[in-house]
Amino acid sequence: MSKKTVITYGTFDLFHVGHVRLLKRLSELGDKLIVGISSDSFNELKGKKSFFSYEERAEIVKSCQYVDDVFPENNWEQKPSDIKKYEADIFAMGDDWVGKFDFLKEQCEVIYLPRTEDVSTTHIKKTLSSLPRVG
Repeated sequence: MSKKTVITYGTFDLFHVGHVRLLKRLSELGDKLIVGISSDSFNELKGKKSFFSYEERAEIVKSCQYVDDVFPENNWEQKPSDIKKYEADIFAMGDDWVGKFDFLKEQCEVIYLPRTEDVSTTHIKKTLSSLPRVG
């Protein structure tokens, strides 16, 4: 039986239980999970600002027991070459991206998984920004 490699992407800022549960489900799709993490410069291009730097986010995600390796995502266009480079059999993302990456079906299986309900980095950031300042 051949081993399957799963590849996914994300910012993974303010690492939370939703991230852990998604990575666990992704890891169950294959034998190896590789995660592309948005670089700081790519986030800037997307108009996003992470609380933690790329290096810190990569260290956090790499420490998760479900993740075998991480690498920087520097642009939208690199996915096809990453699939080839890492010999990915499955490309998987959260279901808020349904249809956006179907063009990758020419290279590998594409799967969209449901997000963990009621938890998101955006929600956490909004909640934290609404709290009164201490000090």
